[in-house]
Amino acid sequence: MTDFHRIKRLPPYVFEQVNRIKAAARAQGADIIDLGMGNPDLDAPKHVIAKLCETAGRPRTDRYSASKGIAGLRRAQAGYYQRRFGVTLNPDTQVVATLGSKEGFANMAQAITAPGDVVLVPNPSYPIHAFGFLMAGGVIRSVPAEPTPAMFPALERAMQHSIPKPVALVVCYPSNPTAYVADLDFYRDLVAFAKRHELILLSDLAYAEVYFDGAPPPSVLQVPGAIDCTVEFTSLSKTYSMAGWRMGFAVGNERLLAALTRVKSYLDYGAFTPIQVAATAALNGPDDCIHEMRAIYRKRRDALVESFGKAGWTIPTPQASMFAWVPIPEKYRPLGSLEFSKLLLEKSDVAVAPGIGFGEFGDEYVRIALVENEQRIRQAARNIRRFFDGADKTLHNVVPMAKAG
Repeated sequence: MTDFHRIKRLPPYVFEQVNRIKAAARAQGADIIDLGMGNPDLDAPKHVIAKLCETAGRPRTDRYSASKGIAGLRRAQAGYYQRRFGVTLNPDTQVVATLGSKEGFANMAQAITAPGDVVLVPNPSYPIHAFGFLMAGGVIRSVPAEPTPAMFPALERAMQHSIPKPVALVVCYPSNPTAYVADLDFYRDLVAFAKRHELILLSDLAYAEVYFDGAPPPSVLQVPGAIDCTVEFTSLSKTYSMAGWRMGFAVGNERLLAALTRVKSYLDYGAFTPIQVAATAALNGPDDCIHEMRAIYRKRRDALVESFGKAGWTIPTPQASMFAWVPIPEKYRPLGSLEFSKLLLEKSDVAVAPGIGFGEFGDEYVRIALVENEQRIRQAARNIRRFFDGADKTLHNVVPMAKAG
């Protein structure tokens, strides 16, 4: 397998190492509390499931669908943007349904990237933001992930010192993995920067509805003129706990979406029609389920911060997303995030995602997902406390305690 050109361009999948240990431990009967993968454990809304069941098996629904999504679904997504962000979209030309935001992102990379093109990607960031372009033949230049004014001098340096000139800039707020949240003032500066440098702006807004404190996260398309250079990706995976349904959207610039549609037309026939009909019901239906989802994640977040803090591990409180981005305790930082994650799994039966999997600047962190209930999160904290309390006696040959402490 290592002889294939595109496979050689991809680094080893870091998370697989943790997954192997996790699977082996479970095979031996261990009760692993898995806070690693951002895989929602909540049920999809009942009215959405009912619509799926009602539609499946109807005449013509088993046929190929449209790769850009059925018209009713695209209208529903445009309606959502109008209600939530005050952004008007043409559902025929400015909305494309995708097989989750991940597929949309990867195929957009295929559509716009020539071999050797440079793309600016936050580091740390969700892997597809970089790997989608790597698989398309592009070159990645890392830029800071935090949405502050300090990002712009770094972006300017990246523009000046990249040959050839970068073609696109990726952003993701609320961020996976860091949980950073951007405000509209930041987006205004970002759009101005993109236009000044003739960059395509690609925004991942998968966590738009998973927020806890402050104002709801904005869309970059709220900035006047942003649609001239921007495509934004959203998903039903987290908002409606429909991760396995694989339903997302790309919205924004007509020319860029036409390129995405062209690529998709060669690669897929769209999602199963009943899933698209059910997704339409989700977007057009009551939003009680969204408020319930948000309340559940907020309670889990609070339980995580409180219980892990009592266990001796301070958790920065995330304002949004279903993740906490957590510095590795100083004593264990020399191990790096992968070895620390393995150790945590082996000694406390708790799985987390190593920060190195999101870029080299994430190696002093782990990502903790809010995908277990409050009771299990508190149990994880108790397990970790026992591990921490006994570490000086049991890990003297593994962790350089004197040096690290």
